[in-house]
Amino acid sequence: MPAVLGLNFHHDTSVALVVNGRLYAAEEERWSGVKHNHPTRKGTLTAPTRALQWCLKAAGLEPQDIDAVWAASMRPNPAAGWWLAEERDELAALLPAPLGEHLRLLSHHTAHVLSGYLLSGHDHAAGLVIDAGGSSLGFDFGPGRERITGYDLRPDRIDRLHQGMPAVMPSPAGPRRVHSSLGHFYRNLSWRVIPPGDEPEGSMMALAAFGDPQRYGAQIRELVRLGDEGEVRIDHPWGSADRSTPLLLGGRAWTADNVAEQPEHKRADLAAAVQEVFAEAVVHIARHLQRLTRASALVFSGGCALNSHLNGQLAVDSGFDTLFVAPAPHDAGTAVGAALYGWHYQLGQERIPEPSDAAWGPHPGTVPTTRVPSGYRALTGLGPELAPTVAALLAEHRIVGWVQGQLEFGPRALGHRSILAHPGHAATRDRLNAMKKRAAYRPFAPAVLAEHATEWFMSAGDPFMNRVARVRRCRADRIAAVTHHDGTARVQSVAADHLGLRVLLEQFHDRTGLPLLLNTSFNRKGTPILRTAEQAVAATADLGLDALAVGDTLLLADRVPDPRATTLRTR
Repeated sequence: MPAVLGLNFHHDTSVALVVNGRLYAAEEERWSGVKHNHPTRKGTLTAPTRALQWCLKAAGLEPQDIDAVWAASMRPNPAAGWWLAEERDELAALLPAPLGEHLRLLSHHTAHVLSGYLLSGHDHAAGLVIDAGGSSLGFDFGPGRERITGYDLRPDRIDRLHQGMPAVMPSPAGPRRVHSSLGHFYRNLSWRVIPPGDEPEGSMMALAAFGDPQRYGAQIRELVRLGDEGEVRIDHPWGSADRSTPLLLGGRAWTADNVAEQPEHKRADLAAAVQEVFAEAVVHIARHLQRLTRASALVFSGGCALNSHLNGQLAVDSGFDTLFVAPAPHDAGTAVGAALYGWHYQLGQERIPEPSDAAWGPHPGTVPTTRVPSGYRALTGLGPELAPTVAALLAEHRIVGWVQGQLEFGPRALGHRSILAHPGHAATRDRLNAMKKRAAYRPFAPAVLAEHATEWFMSAGDPFMNRVARVRRCRADRIAAVTHHDGTARVQSVAADHLGLRVLLEQFHDRTGLPLLLNTSFNRKGTPILRTAEQAVAATADLGLDALAVGDTLLLADRVPDPRATTLRTR
């Protein structure tokens, strides 16, 4: 069987390898410890060296065994027709021989959309990619980059049907074309809502639940104009990376520099207005794509597809019967899309089956029991006792680090590198936010047995934790730790074949009657999801968790009784 490598050299640097129908994928940040693996300066290319080494080793391959190498292009402003060749040569030089000789480039947005479509199980689908910016649009559209791209996707072809077009804006030097970005619009406004130190986009989405969108809604709508055929026009500079231009609202000048001076309730109102206007624009584009393609399924990817509230609204209002959000819709996922493109469209291989998990990375290794941190003790060799023991701890509202199996690919912890807790008490949410040094208004997500999801939520959720669902009112008080202020939750549905979390959820359900757990990423503030057992031990002590489960070993805080020797409360 052939082997195909996919690469992303820019932020969220990553590698994906498809061989014998199996996918291996990893993000360089899990080795570097730098979240998003940001280059030292804008435009600097970063080789995903250690992620590449792991993928090859895990598959038992050498560089000479690879048949095709694809990478997502990100050259923003071509000055002449040689731009693709120049970028290819620049990227190829970062690879070991003979991988560089095989390297070919794929449009950034095409790599994004295929990271969803080729895993979705759909034959015919519309594809939508929205982000801050992708590959150059080339001479047909003038200088600028992909911002909003719509596709008609089929097993034998990829048709680009819709492209967000530039607007003509006045400037001191005369009219100029501006490719505004919905991704930049949301980020731009988030800098004016969220103080430094918190992740701006995710925090603004969370804060929006506490605000009144009507206070600033009319003024924000004036910045984003919706036209015929899915057109979106954003007033300059609000669709750019501008941080300094004051946004004049309610007698205040909102900038990134004075955000901490704005009252939180007014910041919440602005967040709510931006979230509402942003979602209206994306739904507007999606409905246009539905009219163009007549597809029943929409595949959504790009950085804007990380907005789980938007995705919940798209699922209801877009006009499509089905929404599939790429497992890793951010830029790391372009490596997966590039690899799958080479596998399916170039080499003609059958698509790999639709996954119910994204555990495509390395195993954690074992707990170094000779270096158990002070204040903890190790219980080893638990085997099948591990899941019921941890379920008993969780039933007693203990907070547990959970490190099992292969590492998840993407921005969400899906039950392989997670911190888990009982979903019943709001105090648990507050304790966890304090542990992770997050804003108190940030919510946590539930992981639920898939067959029970609709008993607790108004829709079935998503295996990759990429959309919100409304919590059933009659159930909300029983799962207060995972019910957000607006009555929603970002639901991860856990299928029967999930190897990381399924057995534990079943044990917790048997003990408590609750088929769900609070599931959040295992990391410290500002750092990536951790990779190894050794990192998990250090983070457990640093965060002050009650316990850590790695493989069949349990580290238990000295303050916590051994649940195997204690009668614990049951349902």
